[in-house]
Amino acid sequence: MANFNHSLQIEDVNVLSDAVRTWCRHNHATPTEQSMQLLCSAAVDLYNQGHRTREELVTLLITRFDSPDSLKVAPSSTSHH
Repeated sequence: MANFNHSLQIEDVNVLSDAVRTWCRHNHATPTEQSMQLLCSAAVDLYNQGHRTREELVTLLITRFDSPDSLKVAPSSTSHH
């Protein structure tokens, strides 16, 4: 899971959320809780690696997750809470 930097400013959070929303629009994807968690975690990881612009984040998210199907995670046996 991504280590969320507590010193993020609201502008940084806006860039991250805009990148995730843009990925969804680009892929005509309807966000689910699981897909949003994965996308947001990936966006924060990329941000922490130094990718700070919306354009960089969107490009890298689209490259990493080329379709909504690429976000699907196999169910685990521990998810039956």
